[in-house]
Amino acid sequence: MSKYLTKKYGTLLPYTPGEQPKERSYIKLNTNESPYPPSPKAIEYATREVERNMLYSDPEMRDLRAKMAEYYSVSEDSLIMTNGSDEVLNFAFMAFCDEERPALFADITYGFYRVFSELNSIPYEIIPLREDFSIATEDYKGRRGTVIIANPNAPTGIALPLEKIRELVSEDESRIVIVDEAYVDFGAQSAVALTKEYKNLLVTGTFSKSRSMAGARLGFAIGDSALISDLHRLRYSTNPYNVNRMTLAMGVGSLCDEEYFKSNCKSIIGTREKTAAALRALGFSTTASSANFIFAKHEKISGEELYLKLKENGILVRHFTQERIKDYNRITVGNPEEMQILIDKIKEIWGDIL
Repeated sequence: MSKYLTKKYGTLLPYTPGEQPKERSYIKLNTNESPYPPSPKAIEYATREVERNMLYSDPEMRDLRAKMAEYYSVSEDSLIMTNGSDEVLNFAFMAFCDEERPALFADITYGFYRVFSELNSIPYEIIPLREDFSIATEDYKGRRGTVIIANPNAPTGIALPLEKIRELVSEDESRIVIVDEAYVDFGAQSAVALTKEYKNLLVTGTFSKSRSMAGARLGFAIGDSALISDLHRLRYSTNPYNVNRMTLAMGVGSLCDEEYFKSNCKSIIGTREKTAAALRALGFSTTASSANFIFAKHEKISGEELYLKLKENGILVRHFTQERIKDYNRITVGNPEEMQILIDKIKEIWGDIL
């Protein structure tokens, strides 16, 4: 930190992204990326734009917004596209949280929520998960502030049923509820349809996970047109060309390739269930994940030991140091071959104690 950094950021603890090592080749099961490439149509559409990169992208993103509106059966003015869902989440914290409306989120959830609060000098209140790591929506009732919930939650993978989201949103329509649906396509229920009923609901999503576009950086939010207008105000005050033209084209191509999208999601769900069962057969405990990862621990192996030993053997998983989850690891669902290597390596390293 230099002596020139403004004091307001002097104590800011930035988000820690998953490891992206270059020193050797790893089986990467640590950053919830898809094991499959983007759809052929997405690649085709993006390739057409390469030679046009001397021109700015369309700040109104008309082609993609039209396709998104058709896909989600919403109006174009009820959605915004951004540079990954992290950008729209940051805009939402800026727009809908302040001294009178603190951010309310779980103790174990996406780490960026705390960072966005501190970055924007927003007060926040931590609502602990229940003992089984579930979000109890009743714990948010009667609290003043803007509610932020990841559904399915990360890193647990546990999802809330749609009716629980409805209860939370309808309980107090004077406050906003933000539902982060980064992993919704792997087995959870989306709340997008509820945005037509409730003006205080904002749903965010991403093309990074289920649509294999983590490197392209494309996110979105859907909500009442007035909320979306607020977010556009911040986008145009920050960077109106926030999504590059190749990514915009990839988004359209991906939405035009529904069969490929559904096939990949089905494959990942199947691999997740098979791997979770194999881990449980070895004595691991796992949460009921509706995401593209497994949250697991073993009574005889510490979370840190599992992480370090697997890394030594060429497999990366994500370990967290928070007290409540320090014995767990989050394991991204790779392709079937990668997950079999994981199981085989665990048996090889710890076979005598499993």
